[in-house]
Amino acid sequence: MSEIDLSVNLGGIHLVNPVVMASGAFGYGSDYADFVDMASVGAICVKGTTRRPRLGNPPPRIVETPCGMLNAIGLENPGIEAFLSEHLPRLRAGGATVIANIAGTSVEEFAEMAAMIDAADGVAGIELNISCPNVREGGMHFGSDPGLVHEVVMAVKGATSLPVMPKLSPNVGDIVAIARAAEAAGADALSMINTLVGMAVNIDARRPVLGNVFGGLSGPAIKPVALRMIYEVHREVRLPILGGGGIISSRDALEFLMVGASAVSIGTAAFVNPGCTAQVLSGIRGYMERHELTRLDRITGAALIR
Repeated sequence: MSEIDLSVNLGGIHLVNPVVMASGAFGYGSDYADFVDMASVGAICVKGTTRRPRLGNPPPRIVETPCGMLNAIGLENPGIEAFLSEHLPRLRAGGATVIANIAGTSVEEFAEMAAMIDAADGVAGIELNISCPNVREGGMHFGSDPGLVHEVVMAVKGATSLPVMPKLSPNVGDIVAIARAAEAAGADALSMINTLVGMAVNIDARRPVLGNVFGGLSGPAIKPVALRMIYEVHREVRLPILGGGGIISSRDALEFLMVGASAVSIGTAAFVNPGCTAQVLSGIRGYMERHELTRLDRITGAALIR
């Protein structure tokens, strides 16, 4: 059997393997430095970063659910200048392939941040956060309207030569229409899905648990929704997909690949098991060995009913 090739071309972003740390779950990597070899994962999508620092939403901001987690962090981050000057050099020194995740409050702000990243050294691609459900300005507002998606992607593509990958929201009626708008605007890849809007109630206090009332549901509970949406988009759009939503095992990851993802992102599971990325990658490799597969593209989309 020939040697197994786990590398992926994600719309121009070269990944040494298909396992990516999802934005929001990994921060800027410093909390995971003792647990994860940054060079061993396909890429790290850093914390959603805004033009200026943000304090985020009022607490409580996280609550555990039976099959996942609700969060309403509200894009707490130090701003793009701190990301570029403080966090990016450390990530690069650790051997990470870095995908910047940016969240603007206007089309112009998205383009401005893309240009700043383009002028810096060491970012492999840009993920557009047009799907965060926990902020009042920007976020899901952009990702719910095909016209705005087209406008944002076009503006960012005009501001950078880096691959551009919008992260799509599951909180829409027709995610295929959103994906088509991104493709028509020149997106290089798609990232999907972000969290589903949900809430929890404190029955003793008789009020919502989260300070923001609503939060984004992640974890195993959303996996069937994510699989369905990636399946639908992969049938209609030719862009490679970074797929995620509740992956905790290699079996989960293989399901995402088989419905059309070219690579997979792991988020909530890393809070429970920081070493899960290595386990997922090992499981994918083991599956390929058992089935005598040498390339991942033999798996991508394999479960689609033609």
